[in-house]
Amino acid sequence: MKSRIIVAALLLAALSGCSRLTEKNYNKIAVGMSYRDVTGLIGAPAKCDDVMGLRYCTWGNKKRSINVTFTGGKVLLFSATNLN
Repeated sequence: MKSRIIVAALLLAALSGCSRLTEKNYNKIAVGMSYRDVTGLIGAPAKCDDVMGLRYCTWGNKKRSINVTFTGGKVLLFSATNLN
């Protein structure tokens, strides 16, 4: 019973806007930052695609997102949509 309450509380916190997809966190991303550092900052990506030595990762959804392109495990390019 106690574990159900804890799980419910964690889900509620996650759904109530405790998002790590913020402009403040986005501004901490830098060219050359490792994949591990980026995921430590903004969490696991919703989706990644690997094409010709590049990894394209997206956090969030179509309305609000952070997109990062990695090469050799390091940030090459990054952009964001509607973080305000």
